[in-house]
Amino acid sequence: MKTAYLGLGTNLGDRAAQLDDAIARLQAADIHILRSSSRYETAPQDVTAQPWFLNMVVKVETRLFPRQLLTVLLRIERDMGRVRRVAKGPRVIDIDLLLYGSAIIKAPELEVPHPRLHERRFVLEPLAELAPGLRHPILRRTMRDLLGGVSAQQVRRA
Repeated sequence: MKTAYLGLGTNLGDRAAQLDDAIARLQAADIHILRSSSRYETAPQDVTAQPWFLNMVVKVETRLFPRQLLTVLLRIERDMGRVRRVAKGPRVIDIDLLLYGSAIIKAPELEVPHPRLHERRFVLEPLAELAPGLRHPILRRTMRDLLGGVSAQQVRRA
């Protein structure tokens, strides 16, 4: 079994229900939720003319290899109604593979650790809540340490 961290976010519809549904679907796909962060309301980062997000991170255990896990995550997004019309635009659900053990993967369809993890407070805040001493596999800095560099971004515990 491998430990991974997944980032979940939504800014359309009943955001709390969307996160609950995504977690239930992860568990139904034999992805075991070990811990869940608090939920955080976060300002949109790239396309700012859209509703605020509700974000969280879950620590999971899985038998799936990274690409298999990504396939399951994309299927859950699609089954929940995710349509990719506008890059970084509004979404019913977004499930990102943030970390997979200490793996470093650089492929066209998948980058682990997530390439912008260290730049986004909406990911670092819940990740640091779950694992403040966890080190980024490439930067070798802890999540708590990385969080200090993105304090200007708007995030509040929901």
